[in-house]
Amino acid sequence: MKFTFALCALLLGGALSINAAEKSKTAQEETFKRWDANGDGKVTRAEFMAAPIAKRHPDTIEARWQAIANGKDEITLEDFKAASAPPLASPSADNVSSELLDRQWVATGAKGKLAYKTTPKGERIVDFSHAGYMGGGVAIPTLPVKKEVAASGGDDTAAIQAAVDEVSALPLARGFRGAVLLKPGTFHCAKPITIEQDGVVLRGSGSGQAGTVIEMTGEPHTALMIEGPEVSFPKETPANTFPIADAFVPAGTLSFSVKDSTGLAAGDTIRIRWPRTAKWIHFMGMDTLVRNGKPQTWMRDDASITILRSIRSIEGNRITLDVPLTDTIDGQFLDQEPAVVIKTPSVKRLSQCGIESLQIVSPPHKGTLTAGKFISVALKGGCQDCWVRDIVMRETLNNVQVWEGCRRITITGAHSFHNSTVEKGAGYPADISIRGSQVLVDRCTSHGLGGFYVATLNATAMLNVVLNCTFEGTGSIQPHMHWSTGLLIDSCNIPDGRIDLINRHTSGSGHGWAIGWGIAWNCTVKYLQVQIPPGALNLAIGCRGEPHKTFSPEAFFSANHPVAPASLYLAQLLDRLGEAAVKNIGY
Repeated sequence: MKFTFALCALLLGGALSINAAEKSKTAQEETFKRWDANGDGKVTRAEFMAAPIAKRHPDTIEARWQAIANGKDEITLEDFKAASAPPLASPSADNVSSELLDRQWVATGAKGKLAYKTTPKGERIVDFSHAGYMGGGVAIPTLPVKKEVAASGGDDTAAIQAAVDEVSALPLARGFRGAVLLKPGTFHCAKPITIEQDGVVLRGSGSGQAGTVIEMTGEPHTALMIEGPEVSFPKETPANTFPIADAFVPAGTLSFSVKDSTGLAAGDTIRIRWPRTAKWIHFMGMDTLVRNGKPQTWMRDDASITILRSIRSIEGNRITLDVPLTDTIDGQFLDQEPAVVIKTPSVKRLSQCGIESLQIVSPPHKGTLTAGKFISVALKGGCQDCWVRDIVMRETLNNVQVWEGCRRITITGAHSFHNSTVEKGAGYPADISIRGSQVLVDRCTSHGLGGFYVATLNATAMLNVVLNCTFEGTGSIQPHMHWSTGLLIDSCNIPDGRIDLINRHTSGSGHGWAIGWGIAWNCTVKYLQVQIPPGALNLAIGCRGEPHKTFSPEAFFSANHPVAPASLYLAQLLDRLGEAAVKNIGY
C-alpha cells in the first residue's frame, strides 16, 4: 500500500498546503479503495490500522481513527473526507461574515455585539463570562478590619484561628462580617487555619518579603482553608421532576423545552440531570480501556451528570437558564431514562469569604506526589462567591484547590514558585486544581516545576476560565480526567510548556477523554495538543505554538495569527454586562 506525502500528513495531523490539500482529495479516494478490501464501501478499524504508517505511529493513527469514526465501528469515504474539513457553521446576526466566523468561531459585529458560529446541530462556544466571583463582572469587596494579629515568634496557629473565630461570631452586615489582619512579619503555623462562616476574610499586610509570611511547620498539611457545608439535595419525586422534551439540547445553549412546565417559575433553582449510559460510553470509545491487562473504568454506566442552574424565564414549556450548558444532551444515548429538570430548594452555602495579600512558605517537598504534601489553600464543601487574591506560594504543592461543590470562585494574582522537584511516580502536582464550576483564574503565574499549572478534574469541573496567566517551565495547562466540560484558556503565555486538550486514554485510573468544549484563545505556547472528541469539540483559535503529538488538525483556527477580540472572556463579559463589569475586575 502506497501513501502519498499529503495523505501521510493528513493521517498524522500535519498541516497541508493548498495544493497538497487538493491533491489529498484524490489520495483519499485512492487510499480508501485500498483499505476497502471487499469493496462494500466501508472500512473497519482493523483495516484502517493495517496501514504501514500505523505500525510506525500507532497512537497517532489510533487517535485519527477515533476522530474519523466518531464512535462508529466502520467508516465510509464521506466520513474520511469530512474529518479533514472544518465543521459546518451558521453565522449569527449583526452582519458578521460567515468567512470570518469560519476562521475564528466568535467575532464582534458591526453593532459591537458578539456573533457565534454554530454547528449544524446548534452547538457553539459557551459564554464563559459567567465564571468568577458573583458570576462574573463584580468587584471583589475590601472588608473592614475587625481584628489584628501580630506574629509571636512561636507557633501562631491558635492565635490566628481564634481571631478568625472571633470575627466569625460577629453579626452579618449585608452579607459580610469583616477581616482578620495579619500584621507584617513571619507567622509559624503547624496546623490548618479554617474559615467556616460567611463574610470573613483572612488578610495579610502584603505578599512581598516586607509583608505577611505564613511559614508552614510540622507535618504536611493545608495552610488555609475556606470550608463550607457539604451540599445535599432532596430526593427526586414526580412532583419535583420535569422531563426534558427536546431530543437534542446543544452545548452552549441557554434554553430548552420540558414536557410540562407547570410547577416551575422564573427564579427557581433547578438541577439538570441525565445519565451517562453504556451506549454513550461506547460512542466515546471509552469502553475498551485496558492497562497492564486489566480493564479500566473511565465512567460508570450508571453515573449521571448534574448541572445546577436557575430559571431566568419561562415561555410556555420553554425554559431559559441563567447560565448556559457546557455539554450536549443527546437523546439517542439516553436509553429509556430521560434527561430531567429537578426543582431544587435553595441550599446553604458558605459565601463572601476570602484569603488575600500574604505569602505562604513550606519546606521543600521530598519524595513522589503520594508523599505528604504542604498545600497552600483549599476551598471545600459548598463554597460560593469566594476568592483568593494577591498571594505568593513558595515550595507548596497543589497550591490552590477548588473542590467539587464550589462555584463562582475567583483566583487572581496567585503566584507559585518552585525550586525543588517531585520524584517521578504516580501523578504530578497541579498549582491550581479545579473540581468546581464557574472558576476564574486571572493573572496568575508559576515558576519552575514541570507539573500542571492548571488542571481540571472530573465531570463536576464545568465552565471555568484561565485568563492572562504566565507560566514559566515545561509543564502544562491540562484537563486531567473524566470529561470536564467548558474550559476557556484565554490569552495565556507558556513559553516552554503546553496546552493539552486531549484523550488521556489509560493514564492513571483510566482518565480517558479529559475535556469537551475546551477553547484555547490567543495563547502563546511552545506546544499545542488539541484533539476533537466524539460528539463535541476542542478548539485552538488564534494561538501561537507548535501542534504537538496526536493533535487534530481540524481543531486549529487562525493558527499563529491572533484574532479579535484579544480576550474572549472580557469580550463576552462586555457583551453581556457592559463596560462597567470589565472595569470591576480590573481591566
